[in-house]
Amino acid sequence: MNNLDLRQAIVRRVQNLTGEELTDVIEGSIGSDEKALPGLGVLFEMIWKNSEESDHNRMVQALYDVLHPAAESASPSPS
Repeated sequence: MNNLDLRQAIVRRVQNLTGEELTDVIEGSIGSDEKALPGLGVLFEMIWKNSEESDHNRMVQALYDVLHPAAESASPSPS
């Protein structure tokens, strides 16, 4: 199965879910078996592609803050 097929399978699996069901999928995948990570990656990719640059900056800052808890006031370097 190539990457495109995996993406399509994940999208099809969640496409008709309600907001509550999507929340359950995400929360159920976090911290569980590593097999869930590709699915979370596809969902994040969808969010990223459909977000504004300001949202990208907030997401990167949130990730940076988690990775560097002692440096919360610092900003990540632009990529």
